[in-house]
Amino acid sequence: MTSRNTRQRHPVLGLPMIAVIGLALLAAPRIVLHDLDVIHEGTFVNALFVFVPPIVWIAVVLWRRVPNPFLTLLVTGLFYGVLLAAGHQLLWDTVFGDDPPALGGNLSGLGPAAQSVVPRLFAAISSVFTGVIVGAITGLIAWGLGKVVPTGSRTP
Repeated sequence: MTSRNTRQRHPVLGLPMIAVIGLALLAAPRIVLHDLDVIHEGTFVNALFVFVPPIVWIAVVLWRRVPNPFLTLLVTGLFYGVLLAAGHQLLWDTVFGDDPPALGGNLSGLGPAAQSVVPRLFAAISSVFTGVIVGAITGLIAWGLGKVVPTGSRTP
């Protein structure tokens, strides 16, 4: 598939949707490895899993010269956020076991269903928001680099 065909089929994102989802999937292993306590905050290996996928996202949108790197990576981040939310939900019982998060204060008297649903709901929303923020930050970086780094001539 040529880049011209890609732009014709996906004029807004500049990449096929499967490629955008594939970029988001690059960050998925960290979700699982972190939730299963295989990798830990502050380690070099964790840093690789945190920073390499977004660096790849930036490199791909610059290499493919997408028309709007910010939007492309914002959507990539949205998909990452959904994967993050799904991963955390699927691994919830493994992570928390018999000691799941509980509501406190005025909400501590809520029933067991609410005690389970409310933290999960907020965790899911937080995960999607995190993904969107990562996408926005990488998109801004890619957009800025695209303005500064010469990319050669664009093909129509």
